[in-house]
Amino acid sequence: MLLQILTEPNKILRQVGKKLTLEEIGSKKFKKFIKDLTETMYIRDGVGIAAPQVGESVMFCVIAKDFTPTKEKDLILINPVWEKKSITKLIDEEGCLSVPGIYGLVKRYKKIKVKALDENGKEICFEAENFPARVIQHEIDHLNGILFIDKATKLRQAEKTL
Repeated sequence: MLLQILTEPNKILRQVGKKLTLEEIGSKKFKKFIKDLTETMYIRDGVGIAAPQVGESVMFCVIAKDFTPTKEKDLILINPVWEKKSITKLIDEEGCLSVPGIYGLVKRYKKIKVKALDENGKEICFEAENFPARVIQHEIDHLNGILFIDKATKLRQAEKTL
């Protein structure tokens, strides 16, 4: 089911999400939410999406499989945290489904280590670099009430297309 994406300004986008319990992760309601959030990401052409973007202030996001370290399946991150694994930062342009039509340059760590729970509540730990690391940092920012526009320079409006 397609979920409505909240856009800035919306107070839910600025809240720190609530950690999910194993009981919540195992519920039928949450399994449906995973499916609906993933479907919404693909329908809206996102490379990732976070629960707060659809009005759920919880620590959960999805990364599209083409933008994951393994490219094998969509990456479900529940209660994720990351730490830098390099001092190198890369600057690249970012946009966001919750800030439509605006783009800007954002500096992010090139390589990170991520710890989270998967869709079954099992702990996962992995490293990501380059674009997958960027996407993960962007989505985890959402879970902490941070939008890319808070970090971006050279913000610009997208050109209108027919």
